Amino acid sequence: MISNRADLEAREGQALASYATLSARSRGRRVPETEDLFRTAFQRDRDRVIHSSAYRRLGNKTQVFVTMEGEYYRTRLTHTEEATQIALTVARALGLNLELTEAISRAHDLGHAPFGHAGEAALQHCMVQDGGFEHNAQTLRIVDLLEREYPDFPGLNLTWEVREGIAKHGAHTLPGPDGEFLTMPQPGLEAQITDVADAIAYGCHDLDDGLAAGLLHWESLDDLRPYWWQQVRDTVLAQTVGLQPDLARRLLKRHLVNLLVSDLITVTATELAAVAPLDSDAIRQHERPLAGFSPAVQALRDSLHAFLTTHLYLHYHVETMWQKAQRLINDLFTTLDGGVNQLPPAIQARIDKEAPQRRVICDYIAEMTDRKAVQEHRRLFQFDLQVLP
Repeated sequence: MISNRADLEAREGQALASYATLSARSRGRRVPETEDLFRTAFQRDRDRVIHSSAYRRLGNKTQVFVTMEGEYYRTRLTHTEEATQIALTVARALGLNLELTEAISRAHDLGHAPFGHAGEAALQHCMVQDGGFEHNAQTLRIVDLLEREYPDFPGLNLTWEVREGIAKHGAHTLPGPDGEFLTMPQPGLEAQITDVADAIAYGCHDLDDGLAAGLLHWESLDDLRPYWWQQVRDTVLAQTVGLQPDLARRLLKRHLVNLLVSDLITVTATELAAVAPLDSDAIRQHERPLAGFSPAVQALRDSLHAFLTTHLYLHYHVETMWQKAQRLINDLFTTLDGGVNQLPPAIQARIDKEAPQRRVICDYIAEMTDRKAVQEHRRLFQFDLQVLP
């Protein structure tokens, strides 16, 4: 039996919760398109993100550890995969639209610069007088303009709902063209779940990478006694007796992920039941987000983030790479801004036609992988002795 788009849309209407976002009721795309015969609008969006060049580049962009430092640390792409898996688990338990959840989750980090937040900080400094740089805004810019896959429109021409999830990811809401994302205080529940799943993923997995790298030490946890460790210590230690360090570390990660995900599902379901019945637009009009943790688990998650900030993100090894990355990005921007003829011709052609010079340079650097940024720095600043007579 073949299922076409209309069949899939009908199944959504029957199977999903009342507060889920239905693909048949999407607000549509910036440029109208003929609907796909076999895929819903959100399935199509997910596929467009996966097949984009920006998505592929995430495989060589920093999460915490620069990609050249080791093969086993997480990259932006592996983080995205893990955050997506968590978001789908929660969305499935709550009866939400899985394809919309997946599309938002897979797209949420497309705008990250090389070297993670170090690259973002450097580009923000370079662009402080020219509109700034922020990775969520860059993600929206990528899917709306910079990706070049289709002859009929720039960008990926994603649905309003996926773009809303990008614009309202994290602490700040991007207004979008003509303020389109400011009309309702909250995003849809699929976007809310994606936001929390992202926080779960990077917290637990950065801890895992920090322990694996030897920058964090299992033995020091009892001395430091962070709140999050006090809450899980007895359970984790009872299960890790006799285990090799790698297995103990992975068990700790799994325990934290399961604790946070289970709490997120239970608490969000309780919140939804208290205000039901709601449809997806009522979710967006609600005074506060409905996806979240219980107070105790929120405190645990906040403690974990504070611990990682102090003992991992500000570790001298990470800070050294952060400073190197910022100098490299600043060098690239400064020299290209001072001599745009050094840019590839296709990039030069965009100046003033599509955006001012400094924004075009910012776009050019932001899309680079870690490795490409190093290669570009070498091209611009180093002589190749092999080509000298």
